Amino acid sequence: MDSRILIREIEASEISNLDDFLYDAIFVSDETERLDKSIIRIPELARYVAGFGRDSDLCLVADLQGELIGAIWIRIFSENEKGYGYLDSTTPELSMSVKCNHRQQGLGTYLLLAMIDKLTHLKYEQVSLSVDNLNYACKLYQNMGFEVVNTDGKSTKMRKRLTI
Repeated sequence: MDSRILIREIEASEISNLDDFLYDAIFVSDETERLDKSIIRIPELARYVAGFGRDSDLCLVADLQGELIGAIWIRIFSENEKGYGYLDSTTPELSMSVKCNHRQQGLGTYLLLAMIDKLTHLKYEQVSLSVDNLNYACKLYQNMGFEVVNTDGKSTKMRKRLTI
């Protein structure tokens, strides 16, 4: 990985960038059929970034000389407002995105390792996510110790138990 990349916590002034990262995190198997960016406003997706900055929210970014090229964030959802990877109201759900021209270079692995380390230090017992079965990141998550909780044939809910 490029030694100029710094993994750090997001700054308050950068939180608006999460809209772009959320949009980039939406997996579309055929890049020629990208969805309109307004899709991130539907409640099921908007909840991943709306009002970000709550006490339990955490986001790490990959900063390449002032340009944010990747982000990984967690949010804890309630029973009334579940995310796609929801397990329970104490388990953070993870979202991650790397800008297209920086993918397949190990940055996702680096971000994921940093977040797992952070969550372990914060004494979380586990972390969850949901991933499209066709997304190449599915293999990354499996290689990083995430296990399948369930699948509906299109997407898979996964969890990683954290060692404390």
